[in-house]
Amino acid sequence: MEQKINIAIDGHSSCGKGTLAKNLAKELDYLFIDSGAMYRAVTLYMLNEGLTLEEVAEDPAVLGNIKITFEYQPEKSFFETHLNGVNVETEIRSMRISKFVSPVSALPVVRDFLVVQQKKIGENKGVVMDGRDIGTVVFPDAELKIFMTASPEIRAKRRYEELQKKGVFVNYQEVLHNIKERDHIDSTRDTSPLAKAEDAITLDNSAMSKDEQARLSLSWARGVIKSLEAQS
Repeated sequence: MEQKINIAIDGHSSCGKGTLAKNLAKELDYLFIDSGAMYRAVTLYMLNEGLTLEEVAEDPAVLGNIKITFEYQPEKSFFETHLNGVNVETEIRSMRISKFVSPVSALPVVRDFLVVQQKKIGENKGVVMDGRDIGTVVFPDAELKIFMTASPEIRAKRRYEELQKKGVFVNYQEVLHNIKERDHIDSTRDTSPLAKAEDAITLDNSAMSKDEQARLSLSWARGVIKSLEAQS
């Protein structure tokens, strides 16, 4: 049986971390976890319940009713996010959530709440997880760490086109502003800021296709697995 590893994929918003992680998980037959979706689900819960950042910071127990699960949809080859039993995949990708997710993610109590769950998921290996602090906080011992980046303008263009295809009509400049704002918040927050792990491989995909990224990252994963099997 092939040795299983954990793969941590970090990087800036809208640089294709989820797409790459899903492709890797599919090729390796691993579990894919979109940690960003978990933070988006918490953000949705807070907005629906009318909870402020201050209220959650003062009383973390209000998060106790949150249950986030991922259900695989074979026809889409995709794990969809469920919040307390309800499919919220489309809702959590809206600009409404994008505007609030970074401040929510910056709350130490929210990060602590979700990191505990994320660490537990990776205990048995065979997990590909993407986010902002996977290689530095969630899986510091991950056998393969990838840090993804691209220029803000390229990321905004991709995000804008993605939203257009989904029927969500927004202004490009609004998307670009949101991405730059999220970059700043993610990189400067006190708790688990976005940072490249010392042993992570940088993948700048500004000029790369999805297929090129997939092939390159899969070769990295296969190389790590082969190396570990040779040592055992």
